[in-house]
Amino acid sequence: MIKPSHYDDEGYVIQWKRSFIPSNSLASVYGLARDCAERRVLGEDVDIELHAWDETNTRIRPDRLAKMIGSGGGGVVFLVGVQSNQFPRALNLARAFMDRGVQVVIGGFHVSGVISMLDGADPDFQRAKEIGVSLFAGEAEGRLDEVLQDACAGTLKPLYNYMNDLPGLQGVPIPILPADVVRRTVSSSTSFDAGRGCPYQCSFCTIINVQGRKSRRRSPDDVEKIIRENVGQGLHNFFLTDNFARNKDWEAILDRLIYLRRVEQLRFAITIQVDTLCHRIPSFIEKCALGGVKTAFIGLENINPANLAGAKKRQNKITEYRKLLLAFKNAGILTYAGYILGFPNDTKESILHDIEVIKRELPLELLEIFYLTPLPGSEDHQKLHRAGVAMDPDLNKYDLDHRTTGHARMTPQEWDEAYKGAWTNYYSWEHIETILRRAAAGRATGRFKMNLNATATNLIWFKAAIEVDDVHPLEIGYFRLKYRRDRRPERGIEPVWRFYPKLIAETIAKQGKLALMVARMTLIYRRVTRDARRHDYMDAALAPVTEAELETGELFRSEAARAYLGQERRLQDIRAGRSEPTIHAKKPAEHEVQALAG
Repeated sequence: MIKPSHYDDEGYVIQWKRSFIPSNSLASVYGLARDCAERRVLGEDVDIELHAWDETNTRIRPDRLAKMIGSGGGGVVFLVGVQSNQFPRALNLARAFMDRGVQVVIGGFHVSGVISMLDGADPDFQRAKEIGVSLFAGEAEGRLDEVLQDACAGTLKPLYNYMNDLPGLQGVPIPILPADVVRRTVSSSTSFDAGRGCPYQCSFCTIINVQGRKSRRRSPDDVEKIIRENVGQGLHNFFLTDNFARNKDWEAILDRLIYLRRVEQLRFAITIQVDTLCHRIPSFIEKCALGGVKTAFIGLENINPANLAGAKKRQNKITEYRKLLLAFKNAGILTYAGYILGFPNDTKESILHDIEVIKRELPLELLEIFYLTPLPGSEDHQKLHRAGVAMDPDLNKYDLDHRTTGHARMTPQEWDEAYKGAWTNYYSWEHIETILRRAAAGRATGRFKMNLNATATNLIWFKAAIEVDDVHPLEIGYFRLKYRRDRRPERGIEPVWRFYPKLIAETIAKQGKLALMVARMTLIYRRVTRDARRHDYMDAALAPVTEAELETGELFRSEAARAYLGQERRLQDIRAGRSEPTIHAKKPAEHEVQALAG
């Protein structure tokens, strides 16, 4: 089982000595395969030997693995969890294995998304068929027996399509990876999904079209089993891959985690993903803190109401952002937020202005910035595909860190400049010091309980990704690895005399730049922690949200935002019986139509 990486702009596989985010797909498939081996689904006389690798931290050598498989009496390679940007690399690996007589199955979000939204119409699917690769669409729970039995008989089907039959998750084999695989990540983190499916309709998202909109979830017993088995291996850090706030069993799961921490004294830390309305759920954030949640990734996406409405991200209430972030800060939970650039109303100027608003008015620790990308499997991609709109044909660029289509209000150069400028402006040294001062504020009184060391470490991690390694922070790792022969075939293999001197010079330069960056961060950290008045620090982002601010605050400066706020208040008044709905007897004016649309 291999989780492929993808290629950088020079054609080399993005790979590290230690990678950042663990692969939940790899853990899920490994857990299912382990169960198949224990149940001896190929017969009592056939042993199933399992191996799992994540290519972001392990070099994959098809020649050596093919020999190993051959010496073991036969086998199959699963390329699992393959996203769109990883599909070109997956095809190249598959071709290398197939040329050596090894069967290959490719599954993951790209296969499932293309089947779901385009009925399989994808040129890369045709390339896979031409070399004899089997494709797997859907989820593998309850289906892996069939694939393994077909592989054992040498009769793999061209396509296994389970998109119309989403399995339940309670009581199924848990996602798990051996400790030696997990320890190749920076913090020895592993991952699992407490549930699948999302109730929202975001047009740029693939999850709803791959995993559905109906919530399917693991039971508290399942989650406890995952925690216990991993802690038993010496693994204590977990990444939850689903929107945990929409898991209907969130409270029962957190109660179980609180019991494990407080009564049984199990030590573990969890990163969750949530939406921007989770703070409205009574006791949710408080129980997250008690249950071991240390970090929360929030789908902020944008602060422009017109952009959010256009992307069907109507659940995001801009008036609630600061309340949400302050609630997490009060609980001592560090926040990441995803932010997307390139919505129809964006311009270079508006993007850079909005980043300054975020810096000034939202108490975020980390901002993850992305290009708006029509990912195969999303509604956005389906619409552009059907309309014949030009999209970049190279799937390797569909990593949210590259521009893949045009924009109505920005030239390609302006969009790129806005993207790079947003990263540079948010992670300026001045704003990094502000974030650290916010983390240090109120610690003596217990008003905030942020982990200052974790905040500083994550800030330098993100800044180094952007300015040292030139990769998205979600793809960063510790110490970049490059292998001369592991290059995208169409780019060609560089000669020894060019590759190695360039690699050595590049590595020395990066390490030197990183050392200077760490030194500067250390000076800022000391300045903040040695300030006698650090606990008294206050700025606009730490102040409670007031009604007056909602009326005049810079965050809600636009006409569309004011219309949105007015509409929200009218709806609240109507629900509370303070006002009656207005019935228009005449056709509304154009500006009224635009305001309502906003």
